Amino acid sequence: MLGLLGVPLAVYQQWLDVPPRWNPWAPLDIRATPNLLTPFKLWRLADDPLLCQQALATSPLRYTVLADSRPAADCPLENTLRVQASEVRFSSSFITTCPLAAAFALFEQHALQPAAQEVFGQPVMQLEHVGSFACRTIAGSQRRSQHASANALDITGFRLRDGRRISVLHDWPGEGDAARFLRLVHNGACDSFNVTLGPQYNAAHRDHFHVDMGLFRMCR
Repeated sequence: MLGLLGVPLAVYQQWLDVPPRWNPWAPLDIRATPNLLTPFKLWRLADDPLLCQQALATSPLRYTVLADSRPAADCPLENTLRVQASEVRFSSSFITTCPLAAAFALFEQHALQPAAQEVFGQPVMQLEHVGSFACRTIAGSQRRSQHASANALDITGFRLRDGRRISVLHDWPGEGDAARFLRLVHNGACDSFNVTLGPQYNAAHRDHFHVDMGLFRMCR
């Protein structure tokens, strides 16, 4: 038991050399295939903006770092960015926590684009969303939504290279390629984000995928 407990310490102190993808203390590399350590590496980004930006440097995400809000703000923001583009375009730029941006970059590379290639043989060129930051509570409760800290994103659709639009609202109920693509995307989002909610969760999510990096894990 003591030997097992000593392994993480040895890796942390760099007494034991292991590949970065299997080193829990090594920075997250967005390009590397996710593994069991990826959630831990994402978790470390929440309180370390520099480490988070180091991770994003391994992705194609283009963004601007934002200053933290004043503590008196109703919904203060910390460790946030304005994301402008990636290898996909966005229907508009959006504010996001750095960990959510890193999770999105993982999702784009290891779930979204592979799903598009598998089903359609072409990439997604644009992602449509209805926002990330909204200073509000969860509907029907007094608890703050993850949107209140810009730690969530609502995705409504995708546009392929040939111009075809895939809509969560219109294509999720079907049985063709578009529906299969959306289910692959949903499942891939569950691997990248802590919470993924889609049309099968409830009627309020019939037209979008809600993804966030809250404390709990849920895939519905």
